[in-house]
Amino acid sequence: MNTGLLPPVAPEVLAEAVENLTARLRKKLDAAIEGCAAGAVRGDDGGVTIRFGEDALVTLRPGPEGAVTAAGQATCTCLLAPRCLHRAAALGAAPLADPDRLPRPEPHPEPGSGPGAGAESGPGPDADRAGAAAGGSDAVPAPKAGPAPGSAPGAGAVPGAEPDRGSGPAPEVLTAAQHAAAAALWRAAAEALAAGVTAGGAVVQAELLRAAHTARLAGLPRAEAATLRVVRGLRAARERSGGHRLADLTAAFRELLHTAALLASGAAGPALTGTARRAYRPGGSLRVYGLCREPVLSATGYGGVVTHLLAADGSRYSVSDVRPGGLARARGAGSASVALGGAALDHAGLARGGLRIAGATVSADGRLGAGRGVQATPLRGVPWTEEPVAALFARPAAEAVAARLAERDGDPDAAEPALLGCEVAVVGAAGEDLLVREVREDAPLLRLRAAHPHPELPHTANLRRIAAHPGLLLRVLGRPDLDRAATLRPLAVGPVPGAQYTLRLPEEWLGRADLGYDVLQGGHFPPGAADAGAPAADAGPDVLADSPLWRVRRLLESGVAGGRRAVAEAARTTGPAAAYGPLRRAGFTAAAELATALAAEADRRPRDPFGRLTDPSPDAYAHAWLAASTHLAAAERSLVAASWSWSRSIPL
Repeated sequence: MNTGLLPPVAPEVLAEAVENLTARLRKKLDAAIEGCAAGAVRGDDGGVTIRFGEDALVTLRPGPEGAVTAAGQATCTCLLAPRCLHRAAALGAAPLADPDRLPRPEPHPEPGSGPGAGAESGPGPDADRAGAAAGGSDAVPAPKAGPAPGSAPGAGAVPGAEPDRGSGPAPEVLTAAQHAAAAALWRAAAEALAAGVTAGGAVVQAELLRAAHTARLAGLPRAEAATLRVVRGLRAARERSGGHRLADLTAAFRELLHTAALLASGAAGPALTGTARRAYRPGGSLRVYGLCREPVLSATGYGGVVTHLLAADGSRYSVSDVRPGGLARARGAGSASVALGGAALDHAGLARGGLRIAGATVSADGRLGAGRGVQATPLRGVPWTEEPVAALFARPAAEAVAARLAERDGDPDAAEPALLGCEVAVVGAAGEDLLVREVREDAPLLRLRAAHPHPELPHTANLRRIAAHPGLLLRVLGRPDLDRAATLRPLAVGPVPGAQYTLRLPEEWLGRADLGYDVLQGGHFPPGAADAGAPAADAGPDVLADSPLWRVRRLLESGVAGGRRAVAEAARTTGPAAAYGPLRRAGFTAAAELATALAAEADRRPRDPFGRLTDPSPDAYAHAWLAASTHLAAAERSLVAASWSWSRSIPL
């Protein structure tokens, strides 16, 4: 569906429009949404009109924020308006507005409760997550993080639901509205999971959006953001969007259910509630040096650049410039001026230069703010061969990844992993990826995958050119992909000091090439014929893909795609012994037990003598699915950590 002309719509506006429809009109909503964006016409006043037949004309007039944020900004000329199908269909076809770009109401904690009342609290570390949830005094009790009825021991336990009394920040004391919001969010997420993509149409999505808005009002921004990710994933899956990945939607469901369950159980740390806006704190005087630039391109139409910086003490910082504009904005922002303390420098210059900053403001994730009191002066850049940058390449990649995984285990909600550097030798191409081996003894094969695969960005083309030079020595700076075995997302490359067969970059590039902006040419490689027609390199076994855990992953993803019924049918088709016997033989006994319990719970639909369901609630099924999904994620993290240390004898 092409929604290019339609303005973004606030989630609560769409949820209210769907809620006002009669049951008969709700059944027709999905069909009405399909194709209605194709008839959108932009008017001279900035509004967008969509015609439904001869008598119905829907007009969407975005507000100053560029989004439809009030019910009165969406009108229809039919007699049933505003409770009409046309208006709800037009709103349902429009993209969802980013909550970070909309005005956010201040939550009103009850006296004697809320964050900070009797417990330590603080802003969550993930500032890009925004959310919503709410509730009232008449909400049903919160779902308990206990075992699901009829499941195997441990099958319904939500890992982490019990607060750790011995270490870490004390759980926050949530208000009654936040508890009710979390309970409502759990109910909506469980219903959406049981429905799956096939039945997760506009009505199911509207229930999620209603719960997300309730969470927003209650001051639970992380829960709101997780819900919106699920809704966007459901939309992309139903529209068969090219950018949709079932694995991403499965992970979004896991995060939403995990967050809602912990909030409702009372085991909520500061990171679970999240922060609505990125909070900046005084950082004093800083001297930072550029590492590289990274283009940013989001599915919601935002584009820009992030320039990564390093301080003399090894602390990581970044400067971001992300705005609406999509691909064009992402490509042009790489040479845009840096809006920080009046520094006469663009992002290309900052990536190869430095800044002396007075009165710096820093967010929890290292983002530098551009407040009024910030003053910045350009500095000479530091090559990768000098400190403090050289220290990034001195540590073996396996040790750096192990540290990143330990950080994620200690804080599953931590920000994306920090950049790591390594010296590698090119082995060859493996599809669109590049196989390399770290230049050290018993090093494993690593897979370099494009940080952003968009064809208009040079990531993939640069990796393809490098792959044509087997044996080439490189320094690579990138972000480890902790969801794939021995995979690194490279952001920049440079020559290896003292090596003959290595890159030869222009002096003004300061010994590094940003793969998302700089284009490697033939003159940047050493003399010698490039082996462009060489056969694909043998990547060897993949400890993650070749493990029998794929059986659990397929079961979970089939549940997301086809709902509870698909899981039950899969269990009837293949018996548990045949389906999960390989898991037990490989030592994944817990995974086999959790998968068996999930299949049994999906097929457990007790009925009374009249054929009516005696337990229609999807809570037990959602608990079983969440337990199996959480265990799978932990098992895969262990395999990923092992893949960075496992080696195979392949001559370079």
